[in-house]
Amino acid sequence: MAKITSSQIRNICLVGHSGDGKTSFAEAMLYLAKVTDRLGKPSEGNTVCDFDPEEIKRGYSISTALASLEWNGKKINILDAPGMFGFAGEAKAAAAVAASTVIVVDAKSGCKVGTELAWEYSAGKPKAFFVNKIDDENSNFENTFNGLREQFGTSVCPLLIPFNEGTGEVGLYNLITDEVFTCEKKTGKRIEIALPDKYKDKIEEYKLALYESLAVTSEELMEKFLMEEPFTEEEKHHALNSGLLNGDIAPVFAGSATDLAGIRFFLDTAAASFVSPLDMMKYADENGDTQLFVFKVLSDNFGKKVFFKVMNGTLKKDQVLNNITTGQQEKFSKICIAIGKKEIEVDELVTGDIGYVVKLVNTGVNDTLGNGNAGNEFTKIEFPSPYYTMAIKPVSKNDEDKVSQGIVRLLEEDPTLRYANNAETKQMTISGMGDIHLDVVCSKLKSRYGTAVELTEPKIAYRETIKKSISVEGKHKKQSGGSGQYGHVKITFSPGEEEGLTFTQSVVGGNVPKNFYPAVEKGLQEAMQKGVLAGFPVVALKADLFDGSYHPVDSNEISFKLAAKLAFKEGLPKASPVILEPVGYLKCTIPTAYSGDIMGDVSKRRGRIMGMSESTRKGYTVIEAEIPSAEMTVYAVQLRAMTQGRGTYTFEFVRYEEAPAEVAQKVIAEAKKDAEE
Repeated sequence: MAKITSSQIRNICLVGHSGDGKTSFAEAMLYLAKVTDRLGKPSEGNTVCDFDPEEIKRGYSISTALASLEWNGKKINILDAPGMFGFAGEAKAAAAVAASTVIVVDAKSGCKVGTELAWEYSAGKPKAFFVNKIDDENSNFENTFNGLREQFGTSVCPLLIPFNEGTGEVGLYNLITDEVFTCEKKTGKRIEIALPDKYKDKIEEYKLALYESLAVTSEELMEKFLMEEPFTEEEKHHALNSGLLNGDIAPVFAGSATDLAGIRFFLDTAAASFVSPLDMMKYADENGDTQLFVFKVLSDNFGKKVFFKVMNGTLKKDQVLNNITTGQQEKFSKICIAIGKKEIEVDELVTGDIGYVVKLVNTGVNDTLGNGNAGNEFTKIEFPSPYYTMAIKPVSKNDEDKVSQGIVRLLEEDPTLRYANNAETKQMTISGMGDIHLDVVCSKLKSRYGTAVELTEPKIAYRETIKKSISVEGKHKKQSGGSGQYGHVKITFSPGEEEGLTFTQSVVGGNVPKNFYPAVEKGLQEAMQKGVLAGFPVVALKADLFDGSYHPVDSNEISFKLAAKLAFKEGLPKASPVILEPVGYLKCTIPTAYSGDIMGDVSKRRGRIMGMSESTRKGYTVIEAEIPSAEMTVYAVQLRAMTQGRGTYTFEFVRYEEAPAEVAQKVIAEAKKDAEE
């Protein structure tokens, strides 16, 4: 490709519901642009954009792939984002760096939850729809278009209309130029045909919808629309370009990725009318200081690829930039652009272009790099928080280090993944966006790093405390020749107001010397690490040392520490000990129609509704509740099922509360079982 300028670049992100044909759409564009010499299929594992072994095995995208092509003198960078809910972070990152988003929709099933989420990812961006699979049996463009308009409003603008759907003779009508054509299956080339009379009335309806959408782009067109005057071809072209740039309209294309129908028309329109990076980055300067933003990382056994967008200036080979986020310097010794897994080395990339670099040690997702006076970080991508948590352990005990090392590498490339080594429960835990997300993580650990793991439900970090006061004594006495050990304490245990231990002394007469007070306190603190019911840490405990005795020769710090532990073990079982469970605050955003179901489900989880309000999202409600953490381990998957994928939530720990008797009994029984094992 000849040297290009920023105005010639088109960054397009493909988003939408899983299975609607995004990867096939990208494959069709690359094939027509002669980037590839064959048309791959996701089901056969031979597409350009689904090249990861996990994607080939599963038959769907799990990571955003980058591929570029040249069309009519423009460089089009395609970001093919996954549509599965578990990989929403990938789609958000791709949409963040693209200048335009294209939402791919299945002509049979129409607007689905993935379509709605894609629209949200595209907020503030020029966007368009590509209604795919119009050649499939039972495809229905009219229903699909009406569904999109109903969901997203009159900004949804018809552009290319199909007829004879679901047959081998699918035709297309260009509402801008009034051209009627079909597409040659192997080449996608247009073949002009006549519009059958039976479709003429329907085309007039679409023209009216087109005028309604385009009219918002100028007062002149709005006046013509209200006067029911037709628009000229020049007016329609100008309104299309203006509407795309300002985000006033979202044009709807139609076609078939597998039969190449409508693909050339889409590429022609994208090259001519879609926005360039400079249109969206008003203050960017191709000749200014170099600035980059990192939106993606791929990490494997062969190293780390850091994907970035040039936000300002020109990046040149061997250039050294400062990572403004980490404070480190990085050298760009090898700059590449990608066509799927194919690597093409280049000498430079201009403002708005997208590429990647290898061997950047100290750079990760959301980092900003620059030179000269470039000192401000770019707005970071807000990735969804993972709340689906499972315990992870290697099948072989010798693989613990390999698991940890592998997960560290996966964390570099996946901002929606969390990992913790919980010393209290003695479990490694991993949090992701759902069961499929974590299943992919486990598969990658095995295929990339050679370690098999299994997932189990995580243990809950319970606590213990007491509900009444009790006075007890603890005496440690040991004589074994020579100097002995002697410590004797009398302590009143009672419920405390502070989270940990509140230790006081009311000893009179010097029965316990003051220099042994710290030993008593330390003994109690150590004893509190393991409660008397199920071995969980004890909290909110007040201990008053009110009496005791000592031996002038045999007493020492160890003796009094042991005496305090004996008093603890003697006293707590008599002070009405109870199990405390962690309780968190749930903030759940769901379609209003599901409010009753969700509130009922919250009650089943022993939750308390704290409030209910209207969301800023149209048609959505926010439900707030307090729920025990033990009831929330797999809520991410269950909420998705209850709301058809539309519900989202946050859940943060608030405090510990006394667990109901039946829950406490179960916790104690499980603790005894674990101890026996």
